[in-house]
Amino acid sequence: MTTQKMLSPFRKALTDFKMIKDGDKIAVGISGGKDSLTLLNLLSAYKRFAPEKFDLVAITVDLNFKDAPNDFTPIKEFCDELEVPYFVEKTEIGEIIFDVRKETNPCSLCSKMRKGALNSVAKEKGCNKVALGHHRDDVIETFFLSLFFEGRLSTFAPKSYLSKMDLGLIRPMIYIEEKNIKAYSKDFPVVKNRCPADTNTKREEIKNYVNKIQEDIPFLRDRIFSAIKSPDRYHLFDKFFREVDDIL
Repeated sequence: MTTQKMLSPFRKALTDFKMIKDGDKIAVGISGGKDSLTLLNLLSAYKRFAPEKFDLVAITVDLNFKDAPNDFTPIKEFCDELEVPYFVEKTEIGEIIFDVRKETNPCSLCSKMRKGALNSVAKEKGCNKVALGHHRDDVIETFFLSLFFEGRLSTFAPKSYLSKMDLGLIRPMIYIEEKNIKAYSKDFPVVKNRCPADTNTKREEIKNYVNKIQEDIPFLRDRIFSAIKSPDRYHLFDKFFREVDDIL
């Protein structure tokens, strides 16, 4: 999978949702995984020929797992090659989640705390936008997580505005499939996730369910993503009532 092929859906998402403007300073959230490193590499490649003039910084929120510390040196070297400033924000999130609160379902609280730390550092560095590495499969899995565990028809948006922080939030890889990210990032300096809950989450369960169904329905993910993306394919109770209330 080449950068040129990856940039095609990447540029389409940026254009469709008007994610970047002249003068933006974008903080790229770097977890150390394949998704965030791919995002940084594609933004850096796009920046070289983009019609918009913008700056990038890369930020890692170190959750600081005491028994399994991370070494982010390979990511620093990766960022140096791309000529992107890199910052690591040390936190006590790992201790708070697992040692102090002893959360049995840690992912939701951890996500909120991690994003809060990322947004704060982004503001400190003068950024007006934060870019996250969510991809097309994340959209689908989040939809099912909301449906199964919250009873909501919901997923995250390609871009949003955090009014309390005065920050834009963009997800430029919204059209890219995870399998293509895996192929593209095979030589990137991925730093292993040290979280004790890694691979043992509700999201991982949903991923496995969807994969199982897709064995029987090969076009499953395409249809689900199309339904989420296309307003004309939405037809639930509220739309029904709007259409018939003036008639009946």
